[in-house]
Amino acid sequence: MAETSSAATSTEGFTPSTTGGTPSVGRQGVEAADIVVIAVYFVLIMAVGIWSMVKANRGTVTGYFLAGRSMWWGPVNLDLDLYFKIGLSLYGSNIGSTSFIGLAGTGAASGIAVSAYELSGLFCLLLLAWLYIPVYISSAVTTMPQYLKKRFGGRRLQIYLSVLALIQYIFIKISADMFAGALFIQLALGWSLYPSILLLLAITAVYTIGGGLTAVMYTDAVSVCIMVIGAIILMVMAFVRVGGIETLITEYFQSIPDVRPPNTTCGVPTPEAFHLFRDATGSDLPWPGLVFGIFILSAWYFCTDQVLVQRSLAAKNMTHAKGGSILAAGLKILPLFLMVMPGMISRVLFKDDVACVTAEECMRACGNPASCTNIAYPKLVIELMPVG
Repeated sequence: MAETSSAATSTEGFTPSTTGGTPSVGRQGVEAADIVVIAVYFVLIMAVGIWSMVKANRGTVTGYFLAGRSMWWGPVNLDLDLYFKIGLSLYGSNIGSTSFIGLAGTGAASGIAVSAYELSGLFCLLLLAWLYIPVYISSAVTTMPQYLKKRFGGRRLQIYLSVLALIQYIFIKISADMFAGALFIQLALGWSLYPSILLLLAITAVYTIGGGLTAVMYTDAVSVCIMVIGAIILMVMAFVRVGGIETLITEYFQSIPDVRPPNTTCGVPTPEAFHLFRDATGSDLPWPGLVFGIFILSAWYFCTDQVLVQRSLAAKNMTHAKGGSILAAGLKILPLFLMVMPGMISRVLFKDDVACVTAEECMRACGNPASCTNIAYPKLVIELMPVG
């Protein structure tokens, strides 16, 4: 789960490198087609953001924070005027660069269990639409801190939640998103980390600050379509390259790096790699935590987090809020196949880089002495996808 107000959901398996060096992964040199495609993407996002800034009603609190409560769950209205899908925005706010990096990396390291975070979100999105959103809408609020003030009175809880959310987003969500997005630019173009981060911040700030929620939701829609279509193409190419699901199951357990400490189990895949429900006492994700702990965490995140709730509050009516939640819930099935399993395939194809266990080998592979599982998805993109 990409929204990192809950760190466990959004940055699961996500370990930013502290070296700042350029990972030595992927094809050498940047082709002109690569630069053109990336430039066209940024221009498209900026164009959509600026267009929605002009379209947005930014003169009122509701217009800025809730897009004037004019959002439909479907792509168009009866006048064929393009509207944003609430479901795509819910999904896009939850899935991002940290998901592709973190979920694929954790899949490469320990198998499919990490997808439990995504699957729990499926049920919690429906809980949001049928139980929580009617309460929020009837309260006539635009933000979650405002709801706490109305519900309990006074300003202490309102201020506390506002400050807590800002701290969480700055130090957990935004920092992880910036690193993950910059990592893709770093691998594709060979730029250093900090110029890549500044580019992402500048582009996002222009339309986010200027256009409010309307601009964010429109650009979310475009980004989600590009992400899902591209991820499906890469998933198909990855499964073809590895030889199918049966070959993946067999070879994943054999994807042990050649260089590792002797007489240890370092680098050896867990035998529960393809188990969603794992042993209650000796596994990395015991089933009681999956059933009870993750669901509570997801319910808090999907049903009370400002970023997620704000999308549903922008709906024209309850029908569109529920329709958007159903669409987003259905899309939550995809990360298992689009991110986690490709990460496992990346380990099979590039075991000495993705699954490295010694500091020397990891420094060679990705510039991070701790681990290189974070490069599982970018490595797959760069090595399997054609130029451009």
